[in-house]
Amino acid sequence: MLSVRQNCTMELDIRYTNKEITPWGGMIFLKQMLKKIGFRELIQQNPDLPQPGSNRGYITSTIIEGFITSIWCGANRFLHTEVTRHDLTLGKIFDWKNTPGQDTYKRFFSKFNQAINQKVSDCFYSWIFDNFKFDNFTLDIDSSVMTRYGQQEGAKNGYNPNKKGRASHHPLIAFIADVKLVANMWLRSGDTSSANNFLSFLEDTLSKLKHKTVSLIRLDSGFFQSDILDYLEEKLMNYIVAVKFTHPIQRLIHASNNWIVLDTGIEICEQMYQSDSWNKSRRIVIVRQRIKDRPQAAGKQLGLFLEEEIHKNYRYSAYVTNMKLAPAEIWRLYRGRGDAENRIKELKYDFGFDSFNLRDFYATEAALTFAMIAYNLMALFRTFILQEKTQRTLSTLRYRTFAIGAYFEKINGKIVLKIALNKKRRAWFSGIWNHSKLFEFPFHFSNA
Repeated sequence: MLSVRQNCTMELDIRYTNKEITPWGGMIFLKQMLKKIGFRELIQQNPDLPQPGSNRGYITSTIIEGFITSIWCGANRFLHTEVTRHDLTLGKIFDWKNTPGQDTYKRFFSKFNQAINQKVSDCFYSWIFDNFKFDNFTLDIDSSVMTRYGQQEGAKNGYNPNKKGRASHHPLIAFIADVKLVANMWLRSGDTSSANNFLSFLEDTLSKLKHKTVSLIRLDSGFFQSDILDYLEEKLMNYIVAVKFTHPIQRLIHASNNWIVLDTGIEICEQMYQSDSWNKSRRIVIVRQRIKDRPQAAGKQLGLFLEEEIHKNYRYSAYVTNMKLAPAEIWRLYRGRGDAENRIKELKYDFGFDSFNLRDFYATEAALTFAMIAYNLMALFRTFILQEKTQRTLSTLRYRTFAIGAYFEKINGKIVLKIALNKKRRAWFSGIWNHSKLFEFPFHFSNA
């Protein structure tokens, strides 16, 4: 046995092999899933997708699959997609004749305009929800800020809490909380408010969900507007919307005295309130949490009444709703909306949501739409193939499940993918592989 000193000073040499080895052998699971749900057929049957300009160009399905697979392998900007371009074995796993690179993706997305984006997003989002057997969804809609450093179209100065004064885009995103899927995404210029063009976005989202029932919609205080509340009530939609702490709302909370203790340091009450801009009164559920007992509690203090001793000790939150559930249940339901913020963080960190950008506005929106599709497909994989109690992020799965060395070898006339795994992990890999082959998705995929 070599001593530590000998081991550290041992000279190493290098040799080369002609074997085409990929570090992404675990991608075979995702290839199997895409084949099972008919994803390539969906692409090939879509007449609205831009087509190659010559017979030597990449076929559209290869471009889309290649872009999505690059994201799964860790690309969060166009330059990073070059990693998969030179991986010949990965290309063989997905049956690509050639693997595209960053210039191909940029040219492809530059062919999109507003009309194409609308048709393509309708197709890919609706495809999932049309085939989904589940119904009665909770819809969370949120906005995000994506800082820009170049001269991208639509990148303008606006609300940017992390990089004040820096240009940004300000997209809207709709999530289905129950199944952790993206239902819609619109890119917007950076000088728009959270609620700008919201009603059109909501109508577009509901059209993508088509015959599905939205049992509850949850919004943050950026959408606390009378026209939004009127629309939701006109559509007979249950809603819980965080209340903006205007001066009248603060006075309402200050005057409240019917508090009920829920737990140590938590009290709740409800009031009827009618804003000057409303044509009727609405129910407001108010929660206050004692800072001493719950120093990490979310909420705001009443700026108008900070001189009063009692208000110094509490943080408050308030929610307007048309539901007739108990106040504590309203609060519990709204707190589930916090998962939307986690989804946005994962989209940014793992799917390049804030870094796949091009000079043209609708080219950027098109690239981000397919980043959303990459997210949705990964959500299907996590939910129905892995079926783990804890849904791990893509960055965790990337190194736990997908980053496995592999190469192709011809054995008895058959092409076999050889997986480089120690014996302890082979049973785990085989279990997922067999499950992915035999599992029937809870879908009616028309292209499968």
